Amino acid sequence: MAESALKPATELAELRSRKLPGESEAYTQARKALLAEEIEVRRHLTRLAEQRQALPEGPVVEKDYHFKDANGEEVGLADLFGDHDTLVTYFWMYGPDRERPCPMCTNFLGGANGNAADMKQRAAFKVLGRSTVERQKAFAEERGWKDLDFVQTVGDDYALDHGGLDPETGWEYPAFTVFRKDGDKVRYFYAAEMPAEAADPGQDPRGPVDIAPLWNILDMTPEGRGTDWYPKLEY
Repeated sequence: MAESALKPATELAELRSRKLPGESEAYTQARKALLAEEIEVRRHLTRLAEQRQALPEGPVVEKDYHFKDANGEEVGLADLFGDHDTLVTYFWMYGPDRERPCPMCTNFLGGANGNAADMKQRAAFKVLGRSTVERQKAFAEERGWKDLDFVQTVGDDYALDHGGLDPETGWEYPAFTVFRKDGDKVRYFYAAEMPAEAADPGQDPRGPVDIAPLWNILDMTPEGRGTDWYPKLEY
């Protein structure tokens, strides 16, 4: 995106023409100022996507990770791509020692399920877990998920190497990783790496682009996402 071709956000905000019925002049001016900020954020997100897509060639995946697919067959990482050159993976917190999966992972996957069929037109999308595929799919059926592809990690090498498992405590963590095929090799393209310690004061740890619909919608409400409410498995 050529910065020189962009008009000032404040100028574009003046194009706002659809006033809400009965809005005050104070509301109009505040909304224009907010619109200018929204335009700047949109542009920043575009730059962020372009910078991500322009990353140098990622490292080759050297370790021979193994998985079990929905058919119970043991496969390698390259097999998870199917007909695509890009593989998006989400390692969720649903190991064999957990009675129920993580509510936050569940919330994210609920939103991903609604878009999975569309995503899979462009890239393979696999949900990885330490529990058996049967156990993962049983929970998916309980939630009404129909478009997610579940895979079991064989052993804990994948989880340990990608931040999904703490070797000392045994605690699980989510891991979002994107891979790219390069001939007969598989390379890392991108991994979400925002450390919890990087969270700003009073805010929950989260990445630079929140891909969970829940939080994006709550951020548009007067109260925001709040600090004392999180998704639940049952209501």
